[in-house]
Amino acid sequence: MIDGGRARRLGTALALLGAGALFIASGMEGEPSARVVGGDAPVNAGARDPGDISANNSPTLARSPRDPDRLAVVNRVDSPRYSCGMNVSDDGGIRWRKVQVPIPRGEERKCFAPDATFSADGTLHVSYVTLKGRGNVPNAVWLVRSSDGGRTLSAPRRVGGRLAFQVRLAADPERARRLYLTWLQAEDVGLFRFAAPGNPIVVSRTDDGGETWGRPVRASDPSRARVVAPAPAVGPGGELYVLYLDLGDDRLDYEGAHEGFGGPPYDGRFALVLGRSRDAGATWEESVVDERVVPTTRFISFLPPFPSIAVDHESGRIYAAFQDGRLGDADVYVWSLARGAGAWSRARRVNDTRPRDRTSQYLPKIGVGDDGRLDVVYYDRRRDRGDRSTEVSLQTSFDAGDTFSERAVLTNRTFDARIGAGGERGLPDLGSRLGLVSTGSDALTVWTDTRAGTEASNKQDIAFARAQLSRPRRTARLALRYGGAALAAAGLVVLLVGPLRRYVRRAPTDCES
Repeated sequence: MIDGGRARRLGTALALLGAGALFIASGMEGEPSARVVGGDAPVNAGARDPGDISANNSPTLARSPRDPDRLAVVNRVDSPRYSCGMNVSDDGGIRWRKVQVPIPRGEERKCFAPDATFSADGTLHVSYVTLKGRGNVPNAVWLVRSSDGGRTLSAPRRVGGRLAFQVRLAADPERARRLYLTWLQAEDVGLFRFAAPGNPIVVSRTDDGGETWGRPVRASDPSRARVVAPAPAVGPGGELYVLYLDLGDDRLDYEGAHEGFGGPPYDGRFALVLGRSRDAGATWEESVVDERVVPTTRFISFLPPFPSIAVDHESGRIYAAFQDGRLGDADVYVWSLARGAGAWSRARRVNDTRPRDRTSQYLPKIGVGDDGRLDVVYYDRRRDRGDRSTEVSLQTSFDAGDTFSERAVLTNRTFDARIGAGGERGLPDLGSRLGLVSTGSDALTVWTDTRAGTEASNKQDIAFARAQLSRPRRTARLALRYGGAALAAAGLVVLLVGPLRRYVRRAPTDCES
């Protein structure tokens, strides 16, 4: 027999041990770990050269489905002259090699705004526009491809005409020869502006790997007069999605009323809209993600901040991400739409900062890993109350965006967000997007980095980091949770048995009362 004192001590110990196990299990379930492998590293060769003052920004990162170590990064170059940056790696991003993007004969040597994707057979495709004249107006859209990961590129093929802005490229992951191009087709432009509203977002498709392209089809609703920043994605059944911004009545940015100078953002609201096609881009329907997005900054309408879209190819769930100022400063939000659902989830705030702390978290890029994990990377100024010094942060969700892990910092030092073209006018530009590829256990990220630049040089470079992600195994969590519950229950039983036995012994019987 165990005496009362020993029983109380044993019961207390069991209850505390069980409660501890439950606490550990709950903490482990919500907090995956992220480890940056090798620190962040430069992609472009000129990043370590003080004499190279190129402004590299707006990167896209692509990874071959046939060879996971084969990567390609393309990016916009704003100065000292407009051009395209392209670098490839055959070892998962340890070493990078510069590739010269070919300029077609008869075009001015102004390559601009490239995008890249690998098709299902491992072919690399790169799109870009050529600019013309003193106004640097888009003259044509071009496509090049490579069957060897970028070592050699094909001759450019013209796939679009004049005034094609914000060109993006997407590949069907199941159909190796099917690609999509989407862009904003303008009628006329002026300095820093579209001359009038009504310019549509259009989509064109190829089913022969880019040899021939179909007629562009309008993807944005005609009632939406000021649309920008199309971001395409292909779903598990071949569905085509294009996420974009409707600027509403924002003439400040769309029609350049700010004349290229910084200041308060537009004081109205934007809508985040998804166009979707179930017939490979032939017909379109609309789904409104959120029509109360609060703008956080001014921008040049030709180079807007892009929202981000990702699709879980197992569940069919669609994710959208963008920045929003509804709490008084820029925060990162994610929305999701389950397969078959009629409405999007409410906006989920991602960044784990104190609300209304007057620092900016913005320009998110999202990706879905093979296990359904949702990764979000974004620019982050939380360490600087002056809202200038910037890091790149990563947060992860394993429950379809309901909750997010604590952030992991991908940068090993901060950099200045006010370095870049337009800084002299109070409208500096880190670019339109970051790059992200999410795999089974890794998040590969590229971003614009200004640590080697100054406000005089406007030097911007592209940096890369690999984060290894892990979370506790489900079996371990269940064992801890239910084992902890059992221990806690056993402890409570032991604690109660003694008093109950004494009560039973001492309680009067009916005969005694």
